[in-house]
Amino acid sequence: MASSTPSSSATSSNAGADPNTTNLRPTTYDTWCGVAHGCTRKLGLKICGHPRFFNQLSTGLDIIGLAGEWLTSTANTNMFTYEIAPVFVLMEQITLKKMREIVGWSSKDGDGIFSPGGAISNMYSIMAARYKFFPEVKTKGMAAIPKLVLFTSEHSHYSIKKAGAALGFGTDNVILIKCNERGKIIPADLEAKILDAKQKGFVPLYVNATAGTTVYGAFDPIQEIADICEKYNLWLHVDAAWGGGLLMSRKHRHKLSGIERANSVTWNPHKMMGVLLQCSAILVKEKGILQGCNQMCAGYLFQPDKQYDVSYDTGDKAIQCGRHVDIFKFWLMWKAKGTVGFENQINKCLELAEYLYAKIKNREEFEMVFDGEPEHTNVCFWYIPQSLRGIPDSPERREKLHRVAPKIKALMMESGTTMVGYQPQGDKANFFRMVISNPAATQSDIDFLIEEIERLGQDL
Repeated sequence: MASSTPSSSATSSNAGADPNTTNLRPTTYDTWCGVAHGCTRKLGLKICGHPRFFNQLSTGLDIIGLAGEWLTSTANTNMFTYEIAPVFVLMEQITLKKMREIVGWSSKDGDGIFSPGGAISNMYSIMAARYKFFPEVKTKGMAAIPKLVLFTSEHSHYSIKKAGAALGFGTDNVILIKCNERGKIIPADLEAKILDAKQKGFVPLYVNATAGTTVYGAFDPIQEIADICEKYNLWLHVDAAWGGGLLMSRKHRHKLSGIERANSVTWNPHKMMGVLLQCSAILVKEKGILQGCNQMCAGYLFQPDKQYDVSYDTGDKAIQCGRHVDIFKFWLMWKAKGTVGFENQINKCLELAEYLYAKIKNREEFEMVFDGEPEHTNVCFWYIPQSLRGIPDSPERREKLHRVAPKIKALMMESGTTMVGYQPQGDKANFFRMVISNPAATQSDIDFLIEEIERLGQDL
């Protein structure tokens, strides 16, 4: 970039022009406001904290968390050593210990770390499993160990297959397990595929059970899966990125029954608990595995002769070097709300999902994707426009129905009134996947969504 600063007149006459000819140093409050407004307009900024934004699993804007995020940015520090983030390191250790206790593990053992999202947390779990059973992989690589296979459900998050590709297993060796009509793993199919893999000469290593699938919000039968993992000596991971928040609710935590039997757990407070992005924890039952798996002993960071207990230097447990401070906003929110506050927030979101389901399940203009009340806040349904009502199922009808949700979604985005996601699943036509994780949402917001879908879709 040129060293000279262009004049302010060039800025005013070249909105959106080449950055080399645009003033990047606004000098007045009004100029800065203009830049901020222009960024908002040009980037098409979506307000994900709005109570009518239902498009993603992470929504809402918690003011306490926002204050924590601002203060974190003000500190502008890193999580790799105690000497530069002493309070944050201690907060992380205390909070992770509490999360492990909530999972049901002993308070004396275990480990964990905050990572950049659930996909990376899931990757950590596979790395930990591989290192636990085959520690030589760290130095000798995949060629020195048997041909390993991983198991996960056909409804699980795609990050398991992505980790399989990134870590050298190959996506062909991530074996998908069949699910029932509600999106839950069928344990008998899991056991059959473990036996089949062994017969073919593969070594089964790892099973991922999902607590709260992305689309259906399904909870895999962890107890039955744990029995199979113990029988064949496999590592059991529970991806509770979406459903982990229900552990805070005495009313709903039974849906994760058996999670205490897992070897590792992914839990994203930035989803159901409403912590600002990003905030994801990988929890490991056995202490020392993360350190052994990832430690490289960089001499310029992790000197063993520091004046404090170097076990507080947690950076060598991570695959990153620099690591963002994700703990403070979460710690501050927990202090402000308390465990009961999080419980009430989560219960409210599930009650709103039940309210939506009850309102639409018997109406002719809506059709549920599967029978029965939702387990999580995921409510999956088709909107049936007048032109398709009363028409028997056929390939032609399914093809037309497949186009309905994308069209309504496009109209929503153009009008800017609300936003909800859609997708196909298997051979099913596109359907709406409603999720609620924003504690600011109310029944009136749910009513508005239903009315808006009807308004936008009535003439399709």
